[in-house]
Amino acid sequence: MNVGPYRGKVAIATRKGRAVLAAALLAGAGLLAGCGESAVAGPEPGTDPEVLMLGHIPSENSNNIDEEYQLVMEVIEKETGKKVEFQPATSYAAVIEAQRAGKVQLASYGPFSYVVAKDSGVGITALGFLAETKDSTGGYHSAAWVPKGSPIKDLAGFKGKKVCFVDPTSTSGYLYPSAGLLEAGLDPKKDVTPVFAGGHDSSVIAIANQQCEAGFSQDSMPEELSKSGQVADGAVSEVWKSALIPSSPIVMSDSLSAPLKEKLTDIFANKLNVDWLSANGYCDSADACPLPGEESTSAWGFKPVEDSTYDGIREVCTITKSDSCQVS
Repeated sequence: MNVGPYRGKVAIATRKGRAVLAAALLAGAGLLAGCGESAVAGPEPGTDPEVLMLGHIPSENSNNIDEEYQLVMEVIEKETGKKVEFQPATSYAAVIEAQRAGKVQLASYGPFSYVVAKDSGVGITALGFLAETKDSTGGYHSAAWVPKGSPIKDLAGFKGKKVCFVDPTSTSGYLYPSAGLLEAGLDPKKDVTPVFAGGHDSSVIAIANQQCEAGFSQDSMPEELSKSGQVADGAVSEVWKSALIPSSPIVMSDSLSAPLKEKLTDIFANKLNVDWLSANGYCDSADACPLPGEESTSAWGFKPVEDSTYDGIREVCTITKSDSCQVS
């Protein structure tokens, strides 16, 4: 999930173009990877650290996301002989720049943040996405919300309103919403007052509390927040839904040695699924394998994914000409 840690706290930031995002990316590197000269230079190719760092974009359940990845980390450790440590991030940008700097070797991205990282020169290869079933092809939607009782009925009604987005590199929280607004005849830079909430949860909470007059998130977020008691059921109403967005990938750094990359590729393609895990003693049964995801009890496991799967996001970038797509 592309969600953030700022529960109910809205960080307001009007977008001032590429320079602002570039500065945020560099600042983000310090939040996850640490400051210093290494923040702008990657590792030597083919070198493997003693500890593999696993980075994760901001998550709504940031308090226990590391627990969700314990089984993933255990399998990687046993299959590669490397220790693995989990590192949640304070921003999407932090993961991107930490990988660029060689501070993080494995990372879980949102689809758009993956494209931003890949196309801005971060040396990464997609390993797979978490599938709910063995036959699942993945995917989810962005949705637009308004507070209960709002007179706004569609995206055209967002004109002149304070609108919550998630993060400049969020797929369902910014890129696809920008495309939707453009299709509705609105310029996301000029025709709304943007608010970057920092996470999908924060965006929906701000809308429900009427801190924003409208906004966007991943389509499942209001239901998740209702189940956790953070917003009332029916506190927001859906007024738009995007086309299908490809699932979030987990990636590895291209700087790793060829033998280690081969092992990681095999792990995510063939071993991190309930069939293999239960057959090899990691779980008592296929129903008891705690994999990360929206509903970890029903997730089947990871499936391979190609970079070309995310070409649709690149096409949306072409349509929106978003500053966030132009990071170099």
